[in-house]
Amino acid sequence: MNRLLVALLAAFDAVLAVAVGLVAALAPLTLLWIFGFGADASWAGLWPAAGRIWQLGHLVPLAISLPEEFTVPLGIDPAAASFAISLAPLALTMFTAIFAFRSGARAATAGAWVVGVLSGAVVVVAAAAAVLATTGNDIAGVEPWQAVVLPALVYTVPALGGALAVAWQNGDDGVVDAVRVVLDRRGGAWPDVPGLIARGTAIVLTALIGAGALLLAVAVLLRGSQIIALFQSAQVDALGASVFTVGHLAYLPTFVVWAIAFIAGPGFAVGVDTVVSPVGTQVGLLPGIPVLGALPESSSPWLLLLALLPVGAGALAGWVARSQLVRDRAGAAGPEPMGARIVVTLGIAVLAGAGAALLAAVASGSIGPGTLASVGPAPGPLALTVAIESAIGAAILLLSPRGRGEPDAAEPAAVATADVAAAGTEGAAEARPRPPVD
Repeated sequence: MNRLLVALLAAFDAVLAVAVGLVAALAPLTLLWIFGFGADASWAGLWPAAGRIWQLGHLVPLAISLPEEFTVPLGIDPAAASFAISLAPLALTMFTAIFAFRSGARAATAGAWVVGVLSGAVVVVAAAAAVLATTGNDIAGVEPWQAVVLPALVYTVPALGGALAVAWQNGDDGVVDAVRVVLDRRGGAWPDVPGLIARGTAIVLTALIGAGALLLAVAVLLRGSQIIALFQSAQVDALGASVFTVGHLAYLPTFVVWAIAFIAGPGFAVGVDTVVSPVGTQVGLLPGIPVLGALPESSSPWLLLLALLPVGAGALAGWVARSQLVRDRAGAAGPEPMGARIVVTLGIAVLAGAGAALLAAVASGSIGPGTLASVGPAPGPLALTVAIESAIGAAILLLSPRGRGEPDAAEPAAVATADVAAAGTEGAAEARPRPPVD
């Protein structure tokens, strides 16, 4: 496909991703304006708030400074009137990342992934700069460079990942093919190693996300009464309850990451000097956010068995990689490629840990003043535990001796040699003169 056409399509993808994200942030505010404020407020005043929500959803921290006309009637301490909000609603982040991944993959399929990724990145930078220039206000401020760079990274990194995934599979007549040539020269199983590591890492992270979502659903079901009680204690009308619900949905992926941290072992914080983990739960006075009612009041030693889930995810990744190696080695002579299997095991562990650290980093931050300045999982401990647990599971399947059910790499050659020898014996028998019959 023509490079100019690829660039235009990628630019359109980026514009659409930004537009949908801004509409998703603006729509609830519009409903709030219609049913809550009516003609007493200007609709144009919603745009700065929508822009700030979009920026927060793309990992841009907000510096909140509440004016006296808000703090004095509510009795808020002036020291608590200025604080940061950096805990991102990952639903917006996830939408942009998925959209960007698909855009990068399409550009790679068209054979011009570099042009496509760069085109999308430039458009997002321009859009983020436009949002920054038109959403200034005295209540929520942002650092200008963060407001431009962070949304661009949220789009560009997944787009690059999708492009490289497709380019590795289909080729690109460029950098990716050059890397494959180098690996092909080494021979053996090495050309498949990067793909196996990427596939295994995707399996581990996908399994952890699924397990986290399941744990969150179970917690909501088991402690639904506490969540409803917090909704009722807020004493909000139907409009307020709808706002609460939309906010919870926007932060749903964030809570899933918290559940992953609980499963892996390190747990997460809901404030300074607090922890929620299988080992123990220590929390102080929590804000009346309904979803926090799902937090366990105490822990049990049986919850430590949840750590077997990351081990199982690593074992599944190891089984898939080992099966692929066995299929690729069918018909090849020589021993199994132990060096390649070790590299795949370590690669899955390292990248799974890095992915967990990235998830923890984007799912942690500040949601208010004082003790609320630190919530979410710590990236370092989560990365270490996920790496170790997934490495154990992957090593069990990848580094174990060959089982009876697996074909030996040398078997096909041996069978072929035996068939040739048998055919030669039969031919000699037929050529041997037979004794006369009386």
